[in-house]
Amino acid sequence: MVETISRKVFAGPRLKRLRRERQLTQARMAEDLDVSPSYLNLMERNQRPITVQVLIRLTDVYGVDPRDFMVAESDQALGELDQILADPLLRETPVSRADLQDAAEHSPALLLAMQRLYRAYTALREANEEGFAAGRDPDRAEPFVAESPIDRVRSLLHEARNYFPQLDEAAETLAADFALAGHEPLFAISEHLRTRHGIRVRIMPLDVMGDRLRWYDHHRRQLLISEVMDQSGRTFQAAHQLAFAEFGTLLTELATALEPKDETTRRLLRITLANYFAGALMMPYGRFHEAAEVMGYDIEILSARFGASVEQVAHRLTTLARPTARGIPFFLVRVDIAGNVSKRFSSGRFPFAHSGGTCPLWNVHAAFAEPNRILTQVVELTDGSQYFSIARTVRRSVTPWGAVEPQFAIGLGCDIKYASRLTYAKRLDVNALEVTPIGINCRLCERPACPQRAAAPATRALLIDETMRNVSPFTFKDL
Repeated sequence: MVETISRKVFAGPRLKRLRRERQLTQARMAEDLDVSPSYLNLMERNQRPITVQVLIRLTDVYGVDPRDFMVAESDQALGELDQILADPLLRETPVSRADLQDAAEHSPALLLAMQRLYRAYTALREANEEGFAAGRDPDRAEPFVAESPIDRVRSLLHEARNYFPQLDEAAETLAADFALAGHEPLFAISEHLRTRHGIRVRIMPLDVMGDRLRWYDHHRRQLLISEVMDQSGRTFQAAHQLAFAEFGTLLTELATALEPKDETTRRLLRITLANYFAGALMMPYGRFHEAAEVMGYDIEILSARFGASVEQVAHRLTTLARPTARGIPFFLVRVDIAGNVSKRFSSGRFPFAHSGGTCPLWNVHAAFAEPNRILTQVVELTDGSQYFSIARTVRRSVTPWGAVEPQFAIGLGCDIKYASRLTYAKRLDVNALEVTPIGINCRLCERPACPQRAAAPATRALLIDETMRNVSPFTFKDL
């Protein structure tokens, strides 16, 4: 709130959306906020700033976090629009930054529809390219390819800022009951499943489970978990099953509210939300948030304290958006050794690419060369925004001898302004650290002399010069 006093807050469109979401008239909201209807009208039109007193009233009356009106909510939308407008199909129709900013502030739903349309278009384009490569008849009409369920779920999580308070509250209540019993989490969850739902949890040998890590046998009412999973993995799988057994109706209600039409996406959402509940049960919101703040978000200490894996902790850190107890807004990405992105979550505004890998200069890729060691880095995107990032390799389960061991690394980061709260930056002068310039990915990056560039930027025309070879294999024109 101290920040708010020192600068004016203009967030009229957000205030107007809040009023419409609560189905309030201007007169009613003005009464709630102890201002005149005419002054509320001026605030909604950004002709007057939202005062400290009004922010306090918004918190008291509607339970909103005043920081929601202070952060640049449109930044994330603008980042995604930049990616869309970089497509060669749209390059010939320039849109000014002012027009983009205006649309992001006043018409977020319209931009959301545009993003969904563009994702469907890219899915169809990729399907057509695959069909051409496979030798299909180009004159034969192919079925329309909509946005994939996986991409749709990622979009829905992003729109929800990866925060589901109903699941957090349910998990927190149950975790408190387990804590009173004094048993370790896996035993407590297993006993609850057995006594309340008649489900027996069994750890099974590899030769029985084969490739399956978890299998719920409906007929025998048994949850079978492979022995290759470590303790945190076993606890997570048991908690995942508990979500379906005890809160299946809630999972369905949430999934249906997010995606009322597509059944496949809805079922995938139920699984994703059950995973969210499992993490929330292992790391109850209040205790976990308090520990994270006290320990400077030390992911390895948090892992030891809550009996969770480093990846589970990192994922949980992206969900701390409770208005009365917010954590640092982190973003998380998981990549394999080839650079493929298999997981991405964000409660902040980091602009993930819709397709393709990540920038090779980001140290999430360097983590594979130094397994189990935490690497730190300050990165700067082409728009000048800076982020503090940590990277580390992770593994999901034990790999039998002779089998291919999957290799993953996670990148966990936040806006540079939060770095001082991290234990990884407390002994560092963040302002004096070397900054690594990165891009979203090569196709969307316009840095001219990058030795790691793998593709020309979609926003620039190529320059072909037979007499010269630069450090980057692609040379392109400036605007």
